[in-house]
Amino acid sequence: MYRFLRFLVVLTAKLPLRLLHAAGTVLGWAIYGISPTYRRHMRENLAQAGFGPGGEMREEMRRIRREAIASAGRMITEIPALWFRPHEEVAAMVREAVGVEAAFAAREQGRTILVLTPHMGCFEITAQYAARHTPITVLYRAPKVGILEPLMREGRSRPNVRLVPADLGGVREMLAALKRGEPLGLLPDQVPGEGEGEWVEFFGRPAYTMTLAAKLAARPDVACYLVYGRRLERGRGYVMVLRPLPPALPGENPARRLNRAIEDLVRECPGQYLWGSPRRSRAGSRCATSRGGTRRR
Repeated sequence: MYRFLRFLVVLTAKLPLRLLHAAGTVLGWAIYGISPTYRRHMRENLAQAGFGPGGEMREEMRRIRREAIASAGRMITEIPALWFRPHEEVAAMVREAVGVEAAFAAREQGRTILVLTPHMGCFEITAQYAARHTPITVLYRAPKVGILEPLMREGRSRPNVRLVPADLGGVREMLAALKRGEPLGLLPDQVPGEGEGEWVEFFGRPAYTMTLAAKLAARPDVACYLVYGRRLERGRGYVMVLRPLPPALPGENPARRLNRAIEDLVRECPGQYLWGSPRRSRAGSRCATSRGGTRRR
């Protein structure tokens, strides 16, 4: 079964990115139409963040929702190309990089670079792009479907990319990489395990937020950047966007600072954030605005 699945994925990887994104648009709308739960989550989350229908911006809000539906599908269908095309070919899909100069300068000053990639745009390409310039250690969570893990590990294990699991051993390896001054990468908006997070506001609702990323970002020897690959139209590739973590506000704890930074990033390109999947809320419902529950990477 695994060999057959891998064969299909490798075969799909050969398709043009434009075709993969077109298929992703269809897939995104199919999921939206079939799943009432997914549809409800997306509408609630967009509305909670101020992107719901209504008011003078009604048409713009509809545009954002349509783009978000399509982007969720594209996030899936672009994976074969990102995992199983040659590394240099994947990295070359990045047509432009915005904000990377500050990260290079921080590294020259001896600070360790922490790359946080929310579930926004093409987050899969960020580590491969970084690996063109430096080794990077990336924390990942095993997928719920066991047969996908060896496929995922093979696809993400590129030159200069070191994968470590999201467990105690993986955290230790990340801290060791930190001591070596090696850049680190992880997804900050996934749902952490019990005892690995705290309740912090996210788009107006309390959300269970991981503390590891926030604590690493707060270290004085770390320069933290939020990063995403913005998809270009018609499969023309991606623009890599880096934004420095903003300074903490008075009385603001590290986790809230991180969530505020993610909110600012999402507002730059709301149509490419993954709004349809839930994030645990204090009320016990699966609400808020992230794909965190998938526990990836």
